[in-house]
Amino acid sequence: MCGATGSAPPPPQHDPPSVAELGEFGLIARINAGRMLPPGTLLGPGDDAAVLLAADRRVVVTTDLLVEAVHFRLDWATPYQVGRKAVAVNVADVVAMGAVPTALVAGLAVPGQTPVSTVDELTSGMWEEAERAGAGIVGGDVVGSAEIVISVTALGDLQGRAPITRSGARAGDVLAVCGRLGWSAAGLAVLRRGWRSPPAVVGAHQVPQPPYPAGPQAAAAGVTAMIDISDGLVADAGHLAEASGVAVNIESAALPVSPELVDVAAALGADARHWVLTGGEDHALLGCFPPAVTLPAGWTRLGLVRPGSGVTIDNRPYEGSPGWQHFES
Repeated sequence: MCGATGSAPPPPQHDPPSVAELGEFGLIARINAGRMLPPGTLLGPGDDAAVLLAADRRVVVTTDLLVEAVHFRLDWATPYQVGRKAVAVNVADVVAMGAVPTALVAGLAVPGQTPVSTVDELTSGMWEEAERAGAGIVGGDVVGSAEIVISVTALGDLQGRAPITRSGARAGDVLAVCGRLGWSAAGLAVLRRGWRSPPAVVGAHQVPQPPYPAGPQAAAAGVTAMIDISDGLVADAGHLAEASGVAVNIESAALPVSPELVDVAAALGADARHWVLTGGEDHALLGCFPPAVTLPAGWTRLGLVRPGSGVTIDNRPYEGSPGWQHFES
């Protein structure tokens, strides 16, 4: 251009609109760019596998799949919220073993036409929730798919303690819970009605809030058995009771039925107590403590462990479905 002074401005940079345009390796590089890896990572993303330090010489490992239209809907939650949820549901299982979360490996399957911005939001949510739990994402894979599928494997460190299993409860133990119950079920009921309010209840379904520090704290305090409440209080108490060969009695007066849930249930013509007993996906922790142990901060007594089998509410069997089960017709 005649008469122009100085250098011309650089051409504008545009993000590629879709995953297919960016390509597999471009997408992987974008997901990992600028991320801080957790302590104990000897080799992070970029090679055939990651290498982690295992000071305890034991590693707690768990994995979960989240499938679009089964575990999440993008008209009900943002990609960022889905990413946080994908990490939270896995790390909750790690802390239920009494372990401290250390690292995660994530697999992501998406259609080629998926906007890159969607993957950006999704992975940002995953990284943020991992950091909230004190961990990080050290590797994974991306593939093309007809729908969005997220697979997360979470790792944890027992720090020299024995793992806390479902099978350690003994008659006489105190049954206790840490975390919210019934909120996710209430949020799902609201979304199914076509509402988006109250935000706190809807948000509880979009992004669970497991009490990450509570698992290792309970292990240090002497908890005998523990489980992540993913299927519902009654259902998961039943899993714990079966594994331990005991009976569990939940006292209805001790159930944490919040006023917010009561208000939502009244608006929907539902039963807040039912949500608390059977609603899954809050990812609270259910634990059994010897009677001489003072419950750690944040834990609430729910009932007692007794000889026998099964779960009762106020010494009576619970009527109805105890909670979520895959493959039910």
